Amino acid sequence: MTAENLRTDLKLKAEISLYYDLFVPAQAGERAPLLIAVHGYGAHKRYMMREARLVAPENFVIASVQGPHQHFRRTDDGYRVGFGWLTDHQPEENVRLHHDFLLNVIAGLDKQALVDTQQVYLFGFSQACALNFRFAFTHPEAVRGIIGVCGGVPGDLETNPQYREFAGSTFYLYGDDDEFYPQEKFLEFDAKLRARLPNYRSKHYKAKHEITEEMREDIREWLTDVASI
Repeated sequence: MTAENLRTDLKLKAEISLYYDLFVPAQAGERAPLLIAVHGYGAHKRYMMREARLVAPENFVIASVQGPHQHFRRTDDGYRVGFGWLTDHQPEENVRLHHDFLLNVIAGLDKQALVDTQQVYLFGFSQACALNFRFAFTHPEAVRGIIGVCGGVPGDLETNPQYREFAGSTFYLYGDDDEFYPQEKFLEFDAKLRARLPNYRSKHYKAKHEITEEMREDIREWLTDVASI
């Protein structure tokens, strides 16, 4: 008789499809700046593309990427499908998938001669903020600037040995009445980023967990200024 034998967390590798939308404006020309827009928890690539088009200068190519984890979320009209980037189960795999996704998008657009790989900017809202910082600290040569709105910083900011210095520009925006983060947390995040990043700017807004029109105006101005340097 064979003895019982329980083995857990065995795994097989499988290929999945990752989805993104691409906008190439008529004014882009050859090798345009690239804005990669990364949505927050429960949103989708269409939402973040709308936001990115409201802030991107006219000559920017925009790629809006979509998280791999789909789920139902409650809305005023019932349940809708939303997407997320992280789960509590093996989060390091989720982070690696996000890194590979962005690197492959950049490489693919570079191969098509659509974008200037020295002018890549990340625009993240909520959950995407910490993800984008992780990417920039791990691949600092791949990113020229980061915009983070209403989100946190990596929990392993001070302990991850893979993180390197990011010398690009950073713009961190947050509201005074956020439903998910108390002000003490935002002030803590702000201080940690300011201490680490040499080209850093932050701004505090009268806002909830949202991207307001004032934020959009400031982001567009910031992108225009940074891209012209």
